[in-house]
Parts: sequence; structure tokens; C-alpha cells
Amino acid sequence: MDQETLLEQISEIQFVCIELNLYLDTHPDDADALADYRSYSAMLRQLIAEYGQQYGPLLGFGHSDASAGSWPIGGWPFE
Repeated sequence: MDQETLLEQISEIQFVCIELNLYLDTHPDDADALADYRSYSAMLRQLIAEYGQQYGPLLGFGHSDASAGSWPIGGWPFE
């Protein structure tokens, strides 16, 4: 998967997670929504890890397996 497509998928899944989180704030007993949230959260973590392995860290800290401080070497994610 190319970098742009991967970033697009990350954005889409991140949006779904945010919306489900907001829904769960007002419907905490909805087991289906909670299961969906957990599933999409796992997908998001996997996509972020995949991005980090292929293109370097996506986030500034704490969420990537890539070496800290490697952004200046490999380029910024938005370039």
C-alpha cells in the first residue's frame, strides 16, 4: 500500500473511532457500539504500526515503533 493510501485509511478509521467514542459517551450500554469501537481501535493501531514500519513515525511520540527522532532523516509525514 502506498503512503497516501495508508494515510487516507488511517484518517478514515480515526474518524470512525472518534465518532464511536462520542456515541458511547451518551450510550455507554450499547454493546454493539463498544465492540465496533474496540475493533476499529485495533485496526487503527495496526495501520499506524504499519505506517511506522514502512515510512517512519506518524506521531511525535509514544505511538510508533520507529526510532525516536527519525523524522528529520526520513522526511515529515505530510511531505
